[in-house]
Amino acid sequence: MLFKAASLSDWNLFGSSLPRSLWRADDAHQDAHYHYHNSHHPHPPPKPKWRSRGHGTHKVSFSDSSKSSKRDSSRHSTNNSRSSSPRLLPPRGDKDKDRPRSQHLWSDNRVWQRVNQQSEALWQESPAILSPSSPQPRPFLVYHDSFLNLLGPSPTLSLLISDPRAPYFHEAGVFHPQTNTLFITSNQIPDPSPDAVTTQNKTIVITKIEFFSPTDFTRDKVRCPERNYMANGGTNYRDGLILCAQGSLREPSGLIYMEAKRPHKTTTLLNNYHGRPFNSPNDVVVHSDGSVWFTDPIYGYEQGFRPKPQLPQHVYRFDPSTGDIRVVADGFGRPNGICFAPDEETCYITDTDLIHGDGTMVPSRPATIYAYSVFWTNDQPCLTNRRVFAYADTGAPDGIKCDVYGNVYAGCGDGINVWNSGGMLVGKILIEGGCANFCFGRNGEMWCFGEHKLWRVKLGDETHGALLGV
Repeated sequence: MLFKAASLSDWNLFGSSLPRSLWRADDAHQDAHYHYHNSHHPHPPPKPKWRSRGHGTHKVSFSDSSKSSKRDSSRHSTNNSRSSSPRLLPPRGDKDKDRPRSQHLWSDNRVWQRVNQQSEALWQESPAILSPSSPQPRPFLVYHDSFLNLLGPSPTLSLLISDPRAPYFHEAGVFHPQTNTLFITSNQIPDPSPDAVTTQNKTIVITKIEFFSPTDFTRDKVRCPERNYMANGGTNYRDGLILCAQGSLREPSGLIYMEAKRPHKTTTLLNNYHGRPFNSPNDVVVHSDGSVWFTDPIYGYEQGFRPKPQLPQHVYRFDPSTGDIRVVADGFGRPNGICFAPDEETCYITDTDLIHGDGTMVPSRPATIYAYSVFWTNDQPCLTNRRVFAYADTGAPDGIKCDVYGNVYAGCGDGINVWNSGGMLVGKILIEGGCANFCFGRNGEMWCFGEHKLWRVKLGDETHGALLGV
């Protein structure tokens, strides 16, 4: 989508409404489950436990051999499971047992988020983390102590590239581990060439960044027909990646497969729903059974490079092995980001109806993440039990991903917002100007896309993206 971010000052992020946590951290409460390991405790925090349906840490698989076993093992579990994040409530002492839990945790409000003494120690050692006494915002805002386990002992936010020429860092964000390469699609860039008439003289560029170290890399433009396809969201697929092709006034929209290695050949996987053209596919994710799930809002039509919509704004499931294409969800203002929980029992879909393709922003429209239970029936998955998972307080949640512990990350108007699997906001990675999309790398590394800027975030080494698990 065309992301319209707001600055931190525009949204008055640090109002007095932020809650204050009153966790006690005296000697009586120093339990291994709640103790934060800093430089004096070099071992990483214990990993939370989550349900895996017997297959271990979820990684993307493109083999059909595990299809039946995956379905059989999941079919019995149709109810939404409890939060996959660890239960991090501290033990209550005798003098606290008669005190209401809500009062124990949330007894007053402060301008800055207040957490326990363990967090105070971390603030003193790591200046990147927001301190209650700091006069200026810092990159990492802690709403709940479970976020500290994800940050690790020394989280950092650094600027890799700043390019004022064009918004080259907008969508997709596909990391290809085999070649250590990151692919990113740009926002729309003016293109006066005659070939760009069908896209209203706009084009989208695919940038390829090959890393030799975290700060040593090469940057290149991918030579493929991205002008005709107006590529947007993407994900890993087989030895390459799938890109959402928004299409043009002449070219159809759909899904294309692009090889990760030169010459980056492209193949059209899908470009219609039983003969009817898609709107402008926006984001895509691959299930471990090999099926491809994607959203299809009308941003292309609103931005003038797609014909009048012929379909509602659906979410689709496409099975490349059979050619089956079907609708799995509807009822959105603007369906956008999509991802699965690590156990694939929950599907998360963002609705960015707050911001339309013409740039208008109406606060009363959804800026919401919806969660669905994945229910198998007759050997086919269905999305059931739609519920509000979270509502973004700043901007709209665009790109969305999970880590291996089930925490949910979304690119919003103030940066990356992080919720646990129960929908509680546990932390934020603040990025000036916002961040529409992002991508996990290896060992706690993330890349965040700020239109003209590419940011690198380093979290704890044990914080891995659920898609690749690296």
